[in-house]
Amino acid sequence: MSTSRKVVAVTGASQGIGAGLVQAFRDRGYAVIANSRSIKPSNDPDILTIAGDIADRDVAERIISEGLARFGRIDTVVNNAGVFVAKPFTDYSADDYSNVLSINVDGFFNLTQAALKVMEKQGSGHVVSITTSLVDHAIDGVPSVLASLSKGGLNAATRSLAIEYAKRGIRVNAVSPGIIKTPLHAPETHEWLAALHPVARMGEISDVVQAVLYLESAGFVTGEILHVDGGQSAGH
Repeated sequence: MSTSRKVVAVTGASQGIGAGLVQAFRDRGYAVIANSRSIKPSNDPDILTIAGDIADRDVAERIISEGLARFGRIDTVVNNAGVFVAKPFTDYSADDYSNVLSINVDGFFNLTQAALKVMEKQGSGHVVSITTSLVDHAIDGVPSVLASLSKGGLNAATRSLAIEYAKRGIRVNAVSPGIIKTPLHAPETHEWLAALHPVARMGEISDVVQAVLYLESAGFVTGEILHVDGGQSAGH
């Protein structure tokens, strides 16, 4: 087993941004630990798939322990798994609240904590979380309190962890996208969603992937919330 090649763990890896990240990191020679609830085994020996809900602490710990057993190190974690429920605030149910917070917050906490213990021993590492531009720029017609509550917390945690671990060789950053063209958005909504961005288009999966890869290579950048939102957070 070689431990010289870099290893990345990606959650929400079976489709959309997560699948794009898996392919992009493989194209750059990384070994990948790919997680989602429904992910299937890969024929690629350099992709280890771990099926399960990241909100379950046992799943998070398996991602790290089985990744270490297979590849010998953990260099980067991309907290991509997330859920978005758009409802008026008073229509949210207790189940909506529990579901959003468990995946968006518990999942981040579980995996990041397990990964940082390994990265600290290594003396290096990088954590990137995918949040949302709605945290900084709420949009009339897109009710998003639970997204802002959970992903806004991740933005704050990103800055806090960046400072806590800055002297230990570990960087912590986030990518804050606008609305990205993924299977979550039906084609008939695309025109309306595109108009919510000053650049008059939705983001592409590749836009988020490129931002993550930039942060991965930017050794002097930590505590950054990188907006990839077509100008949305800047104003209208």
